[in-house]
Amino acid sequence: MSDTPNAPAESAPRTTPRGAGKSVPIFSIGRVYTIASSTVTQLVRMKTFYFLLAFALVVVAVGNFNIPATPAKELSMIKKVAFGTMDIFAWLFAIVATALLIPKDVEDRTLYTILSKPVRRIEYLLGKLGGVLSVIAISLVAMYAICAVVIFSRESLFVAAEYDSMKASGQYTAAEIEEQLSLIQQQGLRAELGIAVLASFFKASVVAAVTIFLSTFASSSLFTIIVSILLFLIGHAHHMASSFWLDESGNSVVVQMMVKVIKILIPNYQLFSFSEGIVQGEAVVAALVWQMGGLTAGYLVVFLLLSLLVFVDKEF
Repeated sequence: MSDTPNAPAESAPRTTPRGAGKSVPIFSIGRVYTIASSTVTQLVRMKTFYFLLAFALVVVAVGNFNIPATPAKELSMIKKVAFGTMDIFAWLFAIVATALLIPKDVEDRTLYTILSKPVRRIEYLLGKLGGVLSVIAISLVAMYAICAVVIFSRESLFVAAEYDSMKASGQYTAAEIEEQLSLIQQQGLRAELGIAVLASFFKASVVAAVTIFLSTFASSSLFTIIVSILLFLIGHAHHMASSFWLDESGNSVVVQMMVKVIKILIPNYQLFSFSEGIVQGEAVVAALVWQMGGLTAGYLVVFLLLSLLVFVDKEF
């Protein structure tokens, strides 16, 4: 036997899990972006863009409807119906789409898979809300494009017809013809109409934030949709309801406090109706647009924090 001690057997290399020892960041924009992207894909697969077809049919039908009115009034009515329909579709989509997201993730057990990974609950909520807002923005741009085509085509038709009619009569000067045509063009396609679309986006964003808050504790998607619609209707009657309660109570301090609490918990959606004036040709007030943008951001932060307070106590 050899006295030489046996050489130690060569040990197999040890492997460590990928990324072991690396600290997980408290917050990651990348994780939020990933969840938002998957939310957009999820909404597309749910065929949520089908409502654009219905919107296009409404706008085209209104645009081709002969109204016994002046060209300017007819254009004004087309814009009012088109942008009013756009606003309805935007906030209604915000309610329905948002109300379905979290319950569907729970039903498919996708939520359990996501939260088992290093994903914070605030990241999940931000991703879901960001995905919904992205789809709303895309939808509004698409609807605005449809409106722009219809309005521009009708405006061009009216301007050409009015010019030929006034020129053929020989009773109008060049200045009078130009003035009449400018009245039609004032009710036609203008760059300021983009601000009206932005106002609809602000309103739909707040509606989506309120709905995602409700969906964190609601028992079903149907309950969330119904309550969100009720809150939306109440939010449009803020001023009238608060004035009535204060008058009936004789400006009671208790009622005043209740009204203030309700105004905080239920957004005043009537504030976003400044778009109606823009659609009808009024000038855009830049300060008001910035103010509404700040108000929208404030609502988003408040309802996201409220959603997080409820969501962290959920057992997933």
